Amino acid sequence: MPVQVYTTIGALVYNGTSSLGGSLNYYCTIGGLRVPGLGLGVQYLFPVSVTLVFLLLLGVLPVLPGTLGALVSDTCYNTVYMDPSFGGDPVLYQHFFWYFGHPEVYILILPGFGVLNQVVGCTGGGVLVYGDQSMVLAMSCISVLGSLVWGHHIYTTGLEADTRSYYTGVTVMISLPTGTKLTNWVYTLVGGLVRVSLSSGYLYSGMVVGMFTLGGTTGIVLGNAAVDVSLHDTYYVVSHFHFILSLGTLVSVLVGVLYSQEVVVLGFPPYSSPVSVYHYTGIYLGVVVTFLPLHLLGYNPQPRRVYSFPDTYNPWSTLSSLGSVLTVLCLLVVGYHGGGYYIYT
Repeated sequence: MPVQVYTTIGALVYNGTSSLGGSLNYYCTIGGLRVPGLGLGVQYLFPVSVTLVFLLLLGVLPVLPGTLGALVSDTCYNTVYMDPSFGGDPVLYQHFFWYFGHPEVYILILPGFGVLNQVVGCTGGGVLVYGDQSMVLAMSCISVLGSLVWGHHIYTTGLEADTRSYYTGVTVMISLPTGTKLTNWVYTLVGGLVRVSLSSGYLYSGMVVGMFTLGGTTGIVLGNAAVDVSLHDTYYVVSHFHFILSLGTLVSVLVGVLYSQEVVVLGFPPYSSPVSVYHYTGIYLGVVVTFLPLHLLGYNPQPRRVYSFPDTYNPWSTLSSLGSVLTVLCLLVVGYHGGGYYIYT
């Protein structure tokens, strides 16, 4: 392998070590500075989500350097971890990689869930309808189940029927705690909307919940092994993980930044200003226009990483491109605040 590959492997090892050290810092801060007797069921939900992230990293992160070490050992020192000619297993690397890779998805999204819990709770009168403990249990169940379903990424490698059935069942089970969270958020927003007039807080929270709902629904579809074999490595998968992970996490962090009291210092538009509402609404519409066509029948089986595709897909591709342009433009909103013009990025 070229030297750039080994450089990347070394960077990944350092990156994993720094992630573990950073999460340990957060965990020690939350555990050491909390009020005595303030357990996970009583704390604010954002520190709870960060604590769960640390536990997930502690459980799955050591697998990553071990996997990279086996890869370097095979290529540099003639070991046979993944060489089938000498009893190795070429699928072993994929199992190791996704054992880390799929919990990493929840490692990235759990802080976003914590932010959304705080924002929805505050905009809904300061309390979630079903209480904080239901959300703690839901996030804990998602963390545990998310560490047991890595095999649904490799259905096409020839897993036996019993193994595929197991991964299908456990993957669909994740929809139960996820449905608990979504129901809690929706009823809290609806109840708060009845009591209080419409504000930007409801718009932000409702849009993020809608994005998570779209991405979670497609995740249930892809959890079925028979369906995933047909949709594996297609645009349908791309739209699923972008709704949940890439843009779902980004937008939830953006909502948290806009909701905090430091937004003026950071140069963001105020949380309740019209500029802020237009800013986020435009981003949300751009994301939906970009990725919603990828779900549609006829376009969703299109394989990813293909430089050319049939002309019949041109209208859908053009629509997705226009949505991405709208998203980028809305990330550069010019508004008037504090006596001057600012570019909000």
